[in-house]
Amino acid sequence: MEDKHLIKECLKGKPEAQKLLYERYAPYMLGVSYRYTKNMGDAENILQDAFVKVFNHLEDYDSRGELGAWIRKIVVNTALTYLKSNKKYSYELVYPDDNLHLVSDENPELKMNAKELASLIRQLPTGYQTVFNLYAVEGYSHVEIAGMLGISDGTSRSQYARARSLLIGWIEKYSLKEKGSSYGKQGF
Repeated sequence: MEDKHLIKECLKGKPEAQKLLYERYAPYMLGVSYRYTKNMGDAENILQDAFVKVFNHLEDYDSRGELGAWIRKIVVNTALTYLKSNKKYSYELVYPDDNLHLVSDENPELKMNAKELASLIRQLPTGYQTVFNLYAVEGYSHVEIAGMLGISDGTSRSQYARARSLLIGWIEKYSLKEKGSSYGKQGF
């Protein structure tokens, strides 16, 4: 069933259509919500809240853009709201207005899969993780991120630079570890 027809059926309140819409988009959107959290349980809560919003506002979808992109935006915004309102995350969403520091432009030799990289991103402090995901993964500008999070665009840039710096350091350590293991006991 095409998305256009599926939306019409959902708007009529048909549970089968709602279930199909959820099953079509939930697995991917769970991945989106998981990028903003530290555990799967929180990601599932975000996903559930997001789909409630999707179904409550489905009539607002204008069909000009892709349905998946519209749902993704709702998931991202729901994740941000969740982070701000949940005590275990809100204390970590601190964005001090410190000056930017230089970040290495070097690209470490990367021999890790996407799952390992996602795991590293999830280990970032929540503020860094949030800005990194919004900028590097979702494609928002620092001005847009600033508006979403109530911070300055300079703070967004700083948080992104720090996240990137941490990730580069971790990846370099990972690469060295992998090289060391491939050389057996010789190491470095």
